[in-house]
Amino acid sequence: MFYLAIISFILIIYQFITVVINFIFHQNIKNEDLLDNPEISILIPVRNEEKNISDLLENLKNLKLQNLEIIIYDDLSTDNTCQIIEKYINQNTRIKLIKGKELPEGWLGKNYACYNLAINAHGKYFLFIDADVRLYDDIVSSVVSYSKKHNLGLLSIFPIQILETFGEKISVPIMNYILVTLLPLIFVRKSPFSAHSAANGQFMLFDSDIYKWINPHEKFKYSQVEDINIARYFKKLNIKIACITGDKRVKCRMYTSYKEALNGFAKNIFMFFGNKPTLAFLFWLFVTFGFVPVMFFNNSILIIYFLLLIVIQILYSILTKQNPFLNLLLFPLQLIFMIHVMFYSILRKNKKDYQWKERIIRY
Repeated sequence: MFYLAIISFILIIYQFITVVINFIFHQNIKNEDLLDNPEISILIPVRNEEKNISDLLENLKNLKLQNLEIIIYDDLSTDNTCQIIEKYINQNTRIKLIKGKELPEGWLGKNYACYNLAINAHGKYFLFIDADVRLYDDIVSSVVSYSKKHNLGLLSIFPIQILETFGEKISVPIMNYILVTLLPLIFVRKSPFSAHSAANGQFMLFDSDIYKWINPHEKFKYSQVEDINIARYFKKLNIKIACITGDKRVKCRMYTSYKEALNGFAKNIFMFFGNKPTLAFLFWLFVTFGFVPVMFFNNSILIIYFLLLIVIQILYSILTKQNPFLNLLLFPLQLIFMIHVMFYSILRKNKKDYQWKERIIRY
């Protein structure tokens, strides 16, 4: 019991130090205009996005950029996605639609869509976003300026998550909790080690010259976590990358229910732990029940443990623009979701298939 208590304390102190580092060295992208006005390509892979695509295109109309193209690749949608896009094309000549073809052997749908989007793009910068992402104010020009300033090959942002249903509130925040309490994000930009990598496919800005040189979506064409693999590969090649969270100008409603979140996170939950399920389960075990061995010591030690836990929740919630009180209240349910999604992910893998957007993905 003594050794379990020591491990529990080491973990919570590590999480505390990590979230404090993220709080102190939080990377802010300043509002900046582009002086040289480079062409920017906003690239959007879609499949069955009739609920999102109209709002996204309305949102993008507000971007105040002159040298901009918006290219959408429709991956054989079976709903009204294409018809909605075509209406906007008639109103905005900057929008282009590529109608997808049958998926070649060895590719995943989103990766093939991104690959084709890049082939048809002309910009100096490629910004890949998902259909459920919303961009505000001058975020595009600001991220391009930030990328140029730090000589980045890739800049990724974890959007602020819009949480409306109870199911979302007990599921989606766990992603940010794992990220912000285990990885000092400043290390993504500063550290030379590929283990210090993170990226989110919802928002990835590439220098197009570097993208064309590497063709990352082709290289990781059958990866369900291509964003993380691309980030790690870039660092191995000594290409500078950065990952940022908590910018109010990038928002997303990733999932609309507990069931959607369960199905979505099953793709990548273990990648947060280096694709090592044992490590993920141990993390969950000590985060959930770490207080139990600590209880065998004096009350002062137990109080310190819970104070650290509370501070961690508050700081990570502030960093990711979430409600600290709500996250504290719902944390036990979020941990239940985490163990649920881990078991569900293993079950899917054992069945050798996984369904996403009406398409079967083979492991």
